Amino acid sequence: MSTTLHIKNMVCNRCIKVVREDAEQLGLEVESLKLGEMVVKQEISDEKKQQLKEVLQQDGFELLDDRKAALVEKIKNVVIREIHHSDERRHENFSDLIAEELHMDYNYLSNLFSSLEGITIEKYIIMQRIEKVKELLVYDELNLSEIAWKLGYSSVHHLSSQFKKITGLTPSHFKKIGEDKRKPLDGIGQ
Repeated sequence: MSTTLHIKNMVCNRCIKVVREDAEQLGLEVESLKLGEMVVKQEISDEKKQQLKEVLQQDGFELLDDRKAALVEKIKNVVIREIHHSDERRHENFSDLIAEELHMDYNYLSNLFSSLEGITIEKYIIMQRIEKVKELLVYDELNLSEIAWKLGYSSVHHLSSQFKKITGLTPSHFKKIGEDKRKPLDGIGQ
């Protein structure tokens, strides 16, 4: 019998590696692992779950017991995956994508997210996009038009005005001051 566990603050492939190592260190056999979710091949005793919780906390993760918190973490992981880890540009909107992937009504998920996080899913998406724009500006491999297209903005003007609204800086000014203004992905929206 397998057990599904939900883990907060998993935002990258390195996180997946660390969580796998933590689980295996405790003798857990990992069946599958993706952002925010680990399936182990056995049932886990309360004692083992507590040990896992403590080990994960040392590495900056949180084992989620609450079903609603786990849903919010799944929403965040869909957004992070699409914005930060997907090379293909999706034209479908996030509300459809989130509802489809979580097999739930988007309005319910949106209200749940807002009540637990204190911001809307839309605001969270904007903040993640702006963080990706910052990353791409620092790497200096794409111009602003290419960044706007890659992240699904309707125009450079739209990207620039949203960037300035969130950061207080124009993209070109940010590019000059660089990396000091970037945030870790798990710190966005807090």
